[in-house]
Amino acid sequence: MTVKLTQEQLQHSLTRVHQVIPPTPQYQWPQLCQHVGTNVWVKHENHTPTGAFKVRGAITFMDWLKQAHPDIQGIVTATRGNHGQGQARAATAAGLSAKIVVPRGNSIEKNAAMRSFGAHVLEYGQDFNEACPEAIRIAEEENRFMVPPFHHALLTGVATYGMELFQAAKTLDSIYVPIGCGSGICSLILLRDLLRLKTEIIGVVSTEAAAAKLSVESGRIVETKTANTIADGMAVRKPVPEAFEIYSQGVSRVIAVNDDEIANAMRLYYRYTHNVAEGAGAAPLAALLQEKTLAKGKNVAVILCGGNVDTDIFQQVLAGITPLVTPA
Repeated sequence: MTVKLTQEQLQHSLTRVHQVIPPTPQYQWPQLCQHVGTNVWVKHENHTPTGAFKVRGAITFMDWLKQAHPDIQGIVTATRGNHGQGQARAATAAGLSAKIVVPRGNSIEKNAAMRSFGAHVLEYGQDFNEACPEAIRIAEEENRFMVPPFHHALLTGVATYGMELFQAAKTLDSIYVPIGCGSGICSLILLRDLLRLKTEIIGVVSTEAAAAKLSVESGRIVETKTANTIADGMAVRKPVPEAFEIYSQGVSRVIAVNDDEIANAMRLYYRYTHNVAEGAGAAPLAALLQEKTLAKGKNVAVILCGGNVDTDIFQQVLAGITPLVTPA
């Protein structure tokens, strides 16, 4: 599947997404800039109605689904939470039922949020990669549409946050963005290329879920045995092939950050901006801190992709503790 982004698709998506949710802010927080030692824009995707960027793609995907498959009565998908919240919200608004498969031991509060948006949440498997086949089975058995983690109709919606950022920040030398299943980083790469900008797109993974980094560096898809990290939005053991095709060609580099670095970045966000960042949302800042010397004097951005972290986890982080993640 060759995925492209056109001006027409972008403008349609901007109109459609902004009919449902307002643009999110991007700020330069003085204390954060001082701590990093350069000009830092924070794109606040934690300010969407679901607390994460995924809702944008859900809006455009559901529009596509209703047109392409008008007889479908329900959807099913696998998620660690943010994708599921967006799909549940959009499906319910479109009059469809939603079943969401999450791995055992998934975020309690993300599960509750998905249910509040109208989804029936099921637990299956030890991680995201094991939950996916169960979602596919349910789709076949119940005649539901299986919403994949990566799809052109998702990307066109997700690309709207990048457009908002580029319009506000004007000239950006680099953007740090987390890599999970790839819709965030791929939308930025496609948008940058569409706008003919020279901005570096820098991917971020967890050291405990480094499949995307290993794959980019080896030039082929690499699967890891585990993906146990506090950044559950990046807890993927194997890249999505269609996403890998895009970011392997368009990313400048991929940086790995450990859970201690992620927890520290979560604390810094709260201390300097009083925003709550979940693990994947804080990972770009953690990566930027690794590259403080390289970034000095540049105009950079970090994508705070979500703020959906369980209360008990965040309490530990604020207390200076890096929460221990164990397999389900």
